[in-house]
Amino acid sequence: MAGLFTSICLLHSGVAVTCGALMMFYLNEISVFGHGRETAQRLQGSTPHDQLLIQISDSFAGLLLFAIGLLLFMVAFVKDRAFQAFFAKGCILLHASMALWRIYFERRLEDLARDWPRQLIGDVVLSLSWVIFLVYSWREKYD
Repeated sequence: MAGLFTSICLLHSGVAVTCGALMMFYLNEISVFGHGRETAQRLQGSTPHDQLLIQISDSFAGLLLFAIGLLLFMVAFVKDRAFQAFFAKGCILLHASMALWRIYFERRLEDLARDWPRQLIGDVVLSLSWVIFLVYSWREKYD
């Protein structure tokens, strides 16, 4: 069971570190790839001051995502089953909160309205990986 927890944490860590690094250093390219050229240009802001604030904000968001990836890497090697279950429940709650955020707020933003369903599916899939871990750990515990 510890192998499954480690695998899920390493997978999520790799995704978070990669996305965080890309957000910090290649934000324009990633925005064009993810949203399209027109939407990415609108998301950059209209004045130089706005563009700088948005760029700094996105870079800090990438740094935070990178740090979360490193934290997941460290947590991957914890062997305490109670902690693993607690951590998995917290990750499910985090992904569910992100999904609710996308449903209630992001879909209302004109520039992001066409992207939120795809991102919602990503949140659900990431959350399901933790649900599968919990199901297998409960099955192992009660069999």
